[in-house]
Amino acid sequence: MEIVNVLKNFYGLENCTISKLEGYDSTNYKVVHKKSIFVLKQYISSEETKALLQAENRVLKELVALKEYNFPVVISSNTKEKLITNNGSIFRLLSFVEGDFVGDIDHTADLLYSFGEFLAEMDVITVPLYEAAVVGKETQWDLRHFKSNYKYLDYIPNPKDRSLVDYFFLQFEQHVSPIEHQLRKGIIHNDGNDWNVLTKNGKVTGIIDFGDMCSTWLINEIAVALTYVMMCKDDPLVTAAPLIQGYHKVNSLKEQELDILYYLVAARLCTSVCNSAYTKKQKPDSEYITVSEKPAWDLLRKWLTINPIKAKDEFRKAAGFTPSAKQSLRKQLERRKNHFSEALSLSYTKPIQMHQSAFQYMYDTDGNTFLDAYNNIMLAGHCHPNVVRAGSTTMARLNTNTRYVYEELLAYSEKLLSKFPAKLNKVFLVNSGSAASDLAIRIAIAHTGKSKVMVLEHGYHGNTRMGIDISHYKYSHKGGSGRKENIIQTPMPNAFGSGFNDEDEAGNHFADITNSQIDTDKNQIAAFIAEPIVGCGGQVPLANGYLEKVYKSIRKQGGICISDEVQVGFGRLGDFFWGFEMHNVVPDMVIIGKPMGNGHPVGAVVTTDEIAASFDNGPEFFSSFGGNPVSCAIGQAVLEVVDQESLQEHAKEVGDYLINELRTIQNQHAEIADVRGSGLFLGVEIIDSDGGPNTKLASKIKNELREQFILISTDGPFDSVLKIKPPLSFSKNDADTLVRALRQVLT
Repeated sequence: MEIVNVLKNFYGLENCTISKLEGYDSTNYKVVHKKSIFVLKQYISSEETKALLQAENRVLKELVALKEYNFPVVISSNTKEKLITNNGSIFRLLSFVEGDFVGDIDHTADLLYSFGEFLAEMDVITVPLYEAAVVGKETQWDLRHFKSNYKYLDYIPNPKDRSLVDYFFLQFEQHVSPIEHQLRKGIIHNDGNDWNVLTKNGKVTGIIDFGDMCSTWLINEIAVALTYVMMCKDDPLVTAAPLIQGYHKVNSLKEQELDILYYLVAARLCTSVCNSAYTKKQKPDSEYITVSEKPAWDLLRKWLTINPIKAKDEFRKAAGFTPSAKQSLRKQLERRKNHFSEALSLSYTKPIQMHQSAFQYMYDTDGNTFLDAYNNIMLAGHCHPNVVRAGSTTMARLNTNTRYVYEELLAYSEKLLSKFPAKLNKVFLVNSGSAASDLAIRIAIAHTGKSKVMVLEHGYHGNTRMGIDISHYKYSHKGGSGRKENIIQTPMPNAFGSGFNDEDEAGNHFADITNSQIDTDKNQIAAFIAEPIVGCGGQVPLANGYLEKVYKSIRKQGGICISDEVQVGFGRLGDFFWGFEMHNVVPDMVIIGKPMGNGHPVGAVVTTDEIAASFDNGPEFFSSFGGNPVSCAIGQAVLEVVDQESLQEHAKEVGDYLINELRTIQNQHAEIADVRGSGLFLGVEIIDSDGGPNTKLASKIKNELREQFILISTDGPFDSVLKIKPPLSFSKNDADTLVRALRQVLT
């Protein structure tokens, strides 16, 4: 009844048809009186609100100059007042702006160009205005205050979604914050969305709802409008071009503004999904607040697949600027050759200049986006914000060594050791898997008093002198130093191609061979070291039962058993957190590295009380960087991401799906002899028509997938096995992309 009385008493409007409209900061009503239509807006009364509404009224009055467009007109009361205060509320009556919403019609290039022109003409009027209340206004919908939305991040229920949004918060800090003081500012509408902008005959004719108007960076006007028109589009950048062209024609943009537009669009999307998540907790029935939630998430995920350099260059092109300068690959290769040995190899026939990365994507300098299907080091995903923040914040506070006591070392060691069986309760932190392998052998020799080490054919355990000595993959290859006298080499227990139809039979067969060798060197073997799945051997899971028998024999003659988990550990295998678990054994020592720091150099040896004590025999062990606070904080962040985002379970789900899809291709293409592995650590064996290793075809597949912007690699004794071991952010959709491309190449 209050609304009826307000209309009657203050505006002389009676016998009106009143219907409620959705609103955010106000309660809105559509008022139909005879042949006239109005909008009545009701606000909670405050001096701040009153000042803002008065400022908005003055801005609307200035926009009357744009006669070809329609804006809300403020209707004065019977007493000539623009604002009415009644019972703790402020009321304002506006004309109803007619037209079709942009959200209801096709987004043709002409319409979008018209949209850009309209925004520019409006900004030409509003940007120079000075309204103290608007200049002093702070709202989370102003991208200048984007970071104020960070408090809503935890309202996003899915941890992976939170990480995606947090990644763009991090990118905003990196790319926008450093130059914000250089950006042009002024008063803009700031909410050119589908349901505020009106059209007629395929042209933009007006805009409503100035509630988000603020004094902010000029480029935000375009960022907001683009965000909404690009939703649900197959190619967002194509959609963006005409709007930018139209705006630039009327109100010239600067290259610097266009260069950050990619990050501003992402920021607007993040603002939207953060506020939707928060509001769903406060107003679970509000369709108005969450109407754009799904398309916003869809565009945000698609935005991640777009190389920021490509977006920047497309935005520049739309405004008539030249693309960003790039270094030619030829010159970069010349520089590399001048300073590095040819021993430092490059991936792919056509090398890639990488510039940036995010989760399962890598971006090159030419604007291409690559799906990374083999970088197992980036366990949590490239540039995962939790990991990046852990490293940067800790480095800004403390970086020292283990001769001091600090929380990061203790907290991380406790968290890490909680992932191991109880007897593996001591850790030596170093700064690489190679250093861990080196240290593990030193400890084994010190503990046992023996000097020989048993290794698998095709095994790889690091790039130190000791690491190469125990790596058949290195010492037996071309240019290798050959096997040292203290190294016992035993066949890799590969069930595939062994002639045994049963994995258990293969395991018994290879275990018998290895145990026979152990008997020959009985009481001389300090350690047996093996990966649970031999990576460089071609992603080969050790045959069933092999490790149980060999571990027993090694221990019986006084040696220790070392599991090299550098490649397979930390949940990548899906069913198992550690590879040794798949073989029903518990080693005496575990080597870890690579994914441990998600790209930051971290490694460790984990062992027992007894073995650790035997290494405390005089000379202290010290690693300058091993266990430093920054590395520990990063390592802990990786473990937290694995737990919070259920990455082990994700690796199993996606890995099982991918294995099934690959085996479907195997049934259609005789070139695929075997698909093996676990979780997201897979190998695909490629053979020729005679059943032999097909190195040439494997290389062709790898390089043709690279041309389709998918990264895999090859390995194995003949470099004939496709390696698939992506960051664990890799999804079923990504698996489909990989399988589709692989099928195309083989066909």
